[in-house]
Amino acid sequence: MDGKDILVVDDEKEIAELIEIHLLSHDFRVFKAEDGFKALTIIKEKQIDLVLLDVMMPKMGGIETCKKIREISNIPIIMVTAKVSEQDKITGLSIGADDYVTKPINPLELIARVKAQLRRFNELNPLKGESAPKETRIEMRNFVIDKSSHKFVIDGIDIKLTPIEFNIIYLLASNAGKVFSTDEIFENVWTEKAYDATNTVMVHIRRLRNKLREEGNFDQIITTVWGVGYKIEK
Repeated sequence: MDGKDILVVDDEKEIAELIEIHLLSHDFRVFKAEDGFKALTIIKEKQIDLVLLDVMMPKMGGIETCKKIREISNIPIIMVTAKVSEQDKITGLSIGADDYVTKPINPLELIARVKAQLRRFNELNPLKGESAPKETRIEMRNFVIDKSSHKFVIDGIDIKLTPIEFNIIYLLASNAGKVFSTDEIFENVWTEKAYDATNTVMVHIRRLRNKLREEGNFDQIITTVWGVGYKIEK
């Protein structure tokens, strides 16, 4: 995981430099941008592995920048902001962010979340020449999920998913018929203990269903078991 390229997008120079110091101490390479426009240029020119994206910025704010990044890339995005309300977090997650950290930044938490997102993304996108885990392909009804290539195909249509969205659909499909509560989904996908994780999971499920609906009314693949959780039928 060492040597990954991290893009820090923040208009506050002092905060960007502080984050850079912590990332460099863990052998990450760091690129910096003070606004969304410059961030998008760097992403198009460099092989960025993860973005730390401030919400409040001039010219193009973090929410709009996140939307633009998602149009061209599925790399992990961690939103960084002083805002701490549940609605702010839901907004960021619903437009494609993978995680959220708040200011003032806890360096240990930041590095842990960066490594966790990179680990999940790398597991879904093995490097060329690396051996992929066995039994990573699921064929069910009208869709195919291939974890080694991060492909989710329904009726021949390739559905573009973020790493979190892909992990959710893969978890449910690989355990077809089993109902997962929101806490169980969170602990399996985020690999963290669930504390008040219901809204976070629901936002990602909603976004995943919206994508499936837009691509061809496939949103019924995920079934809600009211009061219990979610599942994919065999």
